Amino acid sequence: DIHMMKNTNQETPVMSSSSTTFVFLFLFSFLTSFRASAQSQDPNYVYHTCPNTTTFARNSTYFTNLRTLLSSLSSPNSSYSTGFQNATSGRAPDRVTGLFLCRGDVTPEVCRSCVAFAVNDTLTRCPNEREVTLYYDECMLRYSNGNILSTLNTNGGIILFNTQNVTSNQIGFRDLVLSTMNQAATVASTSPRRVAAGKGNFTAFQTLYGLVQCTPDLISQDCLRCLNQIVNQLPMDKIGGRLIVPSCSSRFLLSPFYSDSNIETPQAQLDS
Repeated sequence: DIHMMKNTNQETPVMSSSSTTFVFLFLFSFLTSFRASAQSQDPNYVYHTCPNTTTFARNSTYFTNLRTLLSSLSSPNSSYSTGFQNATSGRAPDRVTGLFLCRGDVTPEVCRSCVAFAVNDTLTRCPNEREVTLYYDECMLRYSNGNILSTLNTNGGIILFNTQNVTSNQIGFRDLVLSTMNQAATVASTSPRRVAAGKGNFTAFQTLYGLVQCTPDLISQDCLRCLNQIVNQLPMDKIGGRLIVPSCSSRFLLSPFYSDSNIETPQAQLDS
């Protein structure tokens, strides 16, 4: 199931019934695009999923293992400089496997702060579910009683989009989004950290910015497969959109939303 969210002037969710449940919430504020640089602020919550099909009791072995896992992921010795770490705690049937992934452009300090926040947040949002994924702008936290490492997963994703439509040269804009994001996806799939940014000139005054990322435990082919799948589902009639699934994410916007100082950024051009 893919949930959809958009930005409105109100933060109150509005539900509409259809074959897919659409969840409309506040998104994309230009003023908060660079909140990652403000280390004292909490990370920007995006979405979480924790199906209650498998649960645990607070006095269970699984909960003990989960606390050990979360403590390990949020420890000062975790690999915040690379922005990714996985861990396993306990033995089957109470084994818990988890990971965190920080957005490829954030500093180790921002990464650590986001992971620590997510670890504290998870038992509030998902108090007794065994399978949990929490998304923030700056990081993702995920754990499960199943084997989630090196395994491609595109389920339970969410699409977010800016409400402002592309009003001119819509076909050209779509072509630019696809070329920019697919080019970045190719670069990301072969990079050690599985992340890449992209830029493209839409007009003389407008630049498209894109960012794609996979969890680095995926092999190159699975990363590219994941990114290709979600790039094609991006809402390309809007000036900004993103799609996040457990194994990868993609986002574009007609204004900068990341720091490209430590990310490869191929440049795409709009054919005239």
